[in-house]
Amino acid sequence: MSMLERAQERELTMREAINEALREEMARDDSVIIMGEDIGVAGGVFKVTAGLLDTYGPDRVLDTPIAEAGVVGLAVGAAMTGLRPIVEIMFNDFLPLAGDQIVNQAAKLRYMTAGQTRIPLVIRTAMGAGRRAAAQHSQSLQAWMSHIPGLKVVMPSTPEDAKGLLKTAIRDDNPVIYLEDKMTYTQKGPVPGGDYVIPFGRARIHREGGDATIICTSSMVITALQAAEVLAAEGIAVEIIDPRTLSPLDEETLIRSAIKTGHVLVVDEGYQNYGVTAEIAARVAEGAFAYLDEPVRRLGAADVPIPFAPNLEDATIPSTQQIIDIVHKMRA
Repeated sequence: MSMLERAQERELTMREAINEALREEMARDDSVIIMGEDIGVAGGVFKVTAGLLDTYGPDRVLDTPIAEAGVVGLAVGAAMTGLRPIVEIMFNDFLPLAGDQIVNQAAKLRYMTAGQTRIPLVIRTAMGAGRRAAAQHSQSLQAWMSHIPGLKVVMPSTPEDAKGLLKTAIRDDNPVIYLEDKMTYTQKGPVPGGDYVIPFGRARIHREGGDATIICTSSMVITALQAAEVLAAEGIAVEIIDPRTLSPLDEETLIRSAIKTGHVLVVDEGYQNYGVTAEIAARVAEGAFAYLDEPVRRLGAADVPIPFAPNLEDATIPSTQQIIDIVHKMRA
């Protein structure tokens, strides 16, 4: 990223940063189209695509029926024939409705055609609890998509990363699942000016420290940074690392930090059983085993359907206090 781009930084929300990335990529490349339920006239259920229909018209901003399988199937075909479609699935809870199109078509076709077919497809979708949307609209299912070879999985945690990673996703010739935590849409942060991209497979160290490592994804980065402030006041220096992409995963940076600190906690809002925390913990343990002072610890969402009642829902989401308590236990 150039000094000029840094000098042109502005404060944008996550929503604005994503919208700007879409707008710029559509201006740069006429083959980029977007489609999904209510993305045109309504500007998206979270208003991320607001204004794009007015700028690019109904041929490139397509409102679709409530038919996830049909929309993703259409997008796979469009990608195979030269377009670069971006599909918005309102909630990641609905990805299973397009399961065959994502898992057996988009993820497999480039491999099955020996590279003769490209699938430059981006599926944007919202994840995360906290909006009182109950069990069918509040899950974080990134582990499902990360399990499938052929899919790239992206989880931005800041407006800067959201824009740069989305631009990379749109320019990639492979299918990308781009997960936006709905609780971060109004979160503000500096975003460089100009055209920039952020490579996949390169983790970001948000805070350096030598006493413990916290590897965290998406909105859990915010939660972990809040915990780090409290711990710093107690004299405990925590290193905060955001992988940014789960597939590909920057194992090298994660393992290097684990070797340095000897104490590792992995935090992800997905269900803890068989989830992202387990996979990252296993890779870190394998790569840094001789340097760890104790087993890698994990913190994920409670393994229950997400409740509607606010007090119960909040209890299922990893919290700042839980992170603080676990770090205290690691350091005891």
